[in-house]
Amino acid sequence: MSRGSSAGFDRSITIFSPEGRLYQVEYAFKAINQSGLTSIGVRGKDSACVITQRKIPDKLVDEETVTHLYRVTKHSGCVMTGMVADSDMQVQRARYEAAEYKYQYGYEMPPDMIAKRLADIGQSYTQIAHMRPLGCCLIMVGWDEEKGAQLYRVDPAGFFCGFRACSAGTKQTESNNYLEKKIKKNSMMSEAEVVQTAIAALSHVLAVDFKPSEIEIGIVSDSNPVFRKLNEKEIDEQLNILAERD
Repeated sequence: MSRGSSAGFDRSITIFSPEGRLYQVEYAFKAINQSGLTSIGVRGKDSACVITQRKIPDKLVDEETVTHLYRVTKHSGCVMTGMVADSDMQVQRARYEAAEYKYQYGYEMPPDMIAKRLADIGQSYTQIAHMRPLGCCLIMVGWDEEKGAQLYRVDPAGFFCGFRACSAGTKQTESNNYLEKKIKKNSMMSEAEVVQTAIAALSHVLAVDFKPSEIEIGIVSDSNPVFRKLNEKEIDEQLNILAERD
């Protein structure tokens, strides 16, 4: 970037520029796009799912060990977009916080509390000089006894919010535009419609027809509140339904 008004102010996380900007935090958002991946989360009437691309970085890599979907607790999981090492660290912290909460209070940490805790930690990284913001974005789905299926997004600035649909990564703007139109038409989607909408959105913004091995999908629902990944056979069935519908 040009060395104009930002000169000197992007060298420290904790110093505001005269325009009131924290450049290092803005750079953390740009780091999310360096992975070249796009992730999407969609919530329906009684279910929520997350979907992301599955790219194998090298032909020698064991594809079974490559994933961007993680289980945090029995009833919640997330998709990570951005720098892989930072993503692993944030997931590890989420699991630690959830385990500590269950040990202390005797019941599972709700999805909104996990998201809030991670956001609080992420925000502290933006005001401590010897640390840096994480170059990753977390989209979490989970099932809550009181609220049902939930969808949350946590960004590097420490902001979190519940969503009906959201996205992260390279094609975030295009994904959000597509999802806004879909949610406006039908905000009370069934479990099958939630999965199909997520696949259709990712396929549309990337302009590709996926194979079952090229995407990962995680889901929770009232009928099956345990967070689980769809296997390739289940993904193939959803892809065939979408192909027939189109």
